[in-house]
Amino acid sequence: MSLATLKNKRERGFFDGQFLIAMPGMEDRNFARTVIYICAHSDAGAMGFVINRPQNLTFTDVLLHLEMIKDEEAIVLPPHARDCPIQTGGPVESGRGFVLHSDDYLCDSSIPVSDDICMTATLDIIRAIFKGKGPKRATMLLGYAGWGAGQLEAEVGNNGWLTCPANEELIFDRSLDDKYERALATMGINAAMLSAEAGHA
Repeated sequence: MSLATLKNKRERGFFDGQFLIAMPGMEDRNFARTVIYICAHSDAGAMGFVINRPQNLTFTDVLLHLEMIKDEEAIVLPPHARDCPIQTGGPVESGRGFVLHSDDYLCDSSIPVSDDICMTATLDIIRAIFKGKGPKRATMLLGYAGWGAGQLEAEVGNNGWLTCPANEELIFDRSLDDKYERALATMGINAAMLSAEAGHA
């Protein structure tokens, strides 16, 4: 599913608002041990963001790249601008930034993805965060994960993913190292047991 499709989409699909949690046998290295938040799902495909992969860039780097600040301003950025987390959202359009955020910030280009969470992919939200006028909760993601028509359903059917309702606290939680295990724990699953079971399949 493309971003343009998401913008035109309003009805909710079966996997909308769900977490995908990669099974131990996931062969695609882009998605090994990932937790993905699905933002849109329909007959046309699906789109979501990996929420547990770090990114080497900082928000300061983004502001410098976009020429919103100069080098000498980078060292005196206020905490709200310095602390906005950047993550790797997926392998598609990996040079493009998307911001998942709470619904207390909205602009013309914001797209609601759940009752409480929106996604904005324009410079408006970058400027708002920089100026201290952005959402209370936000994380910036570079790239996204996308599936064509029927592809995600097939992967879930082949035991590539576990699915469960998304947890807003986990989406915005900045501790990435154990987010995979904590996502499994919301289903009452211990990651070590899951690995052992997969080995005896």
